[in-house]
Amino acid sequence: MENRITDLLGKKIIVCDGAMGTMLQKYGLKAGGLPELLSFTQPDIIKDIYRKYLQAGSDFVSANTFGCNRFKLANSGYTVPQVVTQAVKLAKETAGEFGKFAALDLGPTGKLMEPSGDLSFDEAYDVYKEIIAAGAEAGADFVLFETFLDIYEMKAAVLAAKENCNLPVFCSVTFQQNGRMLMGADPHTVVNILQDMGVDALGMNCSLGPKEMIGIAKEFLEYSKLPVLVQPNAGLPDLIDGEAIYNVGIAEYVEAMQEMLRAGIAVAGGCCGTTPEYIAALAAIIDEEAYPALAPDVDEVRKAKAMTAVSSSTKTVVFGDRIRVIGERINPTGKELLKEALIGKNFSYIRKEAVGQAKAGADILDVNVRMSDINELETMIEVMKKISNVHVPLQIDSSDPRVIEAAARYYNGKPIINSVNGSKESMEAIFPIAKKYGACVIALTMDESGLPETIGERLEIAGRIIKTAEAYGIGRERILADCLALTAYKQQSTLQSTLEAIRQIKNQFGVKTVLGVSNVSFGMPERKLLNRTFLAMALEAGLDAPIIDPLVPEYWEVIHAYEALAYKDIDSEDYIRIYGGQTETQSPL
Repeated sequence: MENRITDLLGKKIIVCDGAMGTMLQKYGLKAGGLPELLSFTQPDIIKDIYRKYLQAGSDFVSANTFGCNRFKLANSGYTVPQVVTQAVKLAKETAGEFGKFAALDLGPTGKLMEPSGDLSFDEAYDVYKEIIAAGAEAGADFVLFETFLDIYEMKAAVLAAKENCNLPVFCSVTFQQNGRMLMGADPHTVVNILQDMGVDALGMNCSLGPKEMIGIAKEFLEYSKLPVLVQPNAGLPDLIDGEAIYNVGIAEYVEAMQEMLRAGIAVAGGCCGTTPEYIAALAAIIDEEAYPALAPDVDEVRKAKAMTAVSSSTKTVVFGDRIRVIGERINPTGKELLKEALIGKNFSYIRKEAVGQAKAGADILDVNVRMSDINELETMIEVMKKISNVHVPLQIDSSDPRVIEAAARYYNGKPIINSVNGSKESMEAIFPIAKKYGACVIALTMDESGLPETIGERLEIAGRIIKTAEAYGIGRERILADCLALTAYKQQSTLQSTLEAIRQIKNQFGVKTVLGVSNVSFGMPERKLLNRTFLAMALEAGLDAPIIDPLVPEYWEVIHAYEALAYKDIDSEDYIRIYGGQTETQSPL
């Protein structure tokens, strides 16, 4: 037997098992009670179900631990470790007969996460930590999270696994008919949040039938750098005489699965309504073809999908050809009302600032709460929680690694970290955080010696940061270079170097660029005039993401005009939509 389930990836399509509940129903066991306790009361039946799936061709069986958490077992007379240990023992014994694997199978807690419910992130983490510690101790081969409805709960679960065991982790979520999870995440957002957190495969299961999953599976495959997993239901159930009867037969199931296999999925199985007969039919077609997930260049194909993207819980923003605006207003520097709000914990004011920037069109919001007379760590966590559901991705802005890590941990999404520089101390502090939470990072082209005088030195620092990031497993698609604009009042001579550094860094390293544009006008009159002029110059140099005040219309005018003239706004559609109804004054010339 291979040592790890992940050793099979690229060598064969991993075949999952099918439904446990459907099989229990076939054995005459009625709904109700806790099926996890059957590992004690009906162990022979549980092992017989495992055995049937393994005989059908599955590469692993899912331990009877799906609902094994402290909430559901509260009045059962058993502890979580007892139930987990027994279930994994049965799965391991049966899988061992066939030289196959046993998964620690975990579903959602059954509670809603804050702010929609009363389950905190820390409590969710502790729930999964307890289960995973017991499962790893009992000998589970890998962790399979499935049927998750909330990407935030999945994030807590993944961290519990990564921080408390060394087992491979597969993640599977559930979508509704509208193509989103219950709490709003779409496939691209699911992929973007999870794939850089160290998981080994991701995908979807349950809820939908196989035909309905084809389109969503193809979305996963479009964005995922990881192997994609699909376990559909045998259609949607009809309740007949108290039993769930599923309406998709084996032939229809296999036809849809084959289409997804030909599209590139790497892990395939079934969920509610599927039985060993479904899995046997699936295993039979898998042996007939060489599917894309087994191609010699599959790793290169997946890596080619890497893109610079950040996510809120429901929305993903991609840094592509269009300009992405990062709102700068949640930063107390020079903002007395915001300072008062932070000191007084007036989070409604801060939320109002976030909503206003999002409505104005900001793609991402920078969040900086650094002040000498408040607890920055506690304040940052509170602010992140209060504005996370504004649905615009956030940028964590702090010079304190403790604050950055706390914000990245509790943020419901994939953030940008602002920032890292070229000093060894900075990189050693920030890159482990970015790696653990899958974040993107702004790389300042400076180091412990300050801002270099020459463009060549800035490029050397950028290259050093990118190379070090890659050593941590952070691809350059997650790096955004900041060439640092200083004020024209004192450092006028540096501005052309900043613009040229943007050009050369993009050409040499292919990373996206970000810049705090308003820095250029500190201490100068008519600041908006200087800001918008420098913004135009920076965009022409290749700036991808200006950090600006999105409530200033003049900045948007520059961006819209630039995108139309630079062939980023194809056919000037957005420019015409925005300005087409305006009447221009007739020139006397």
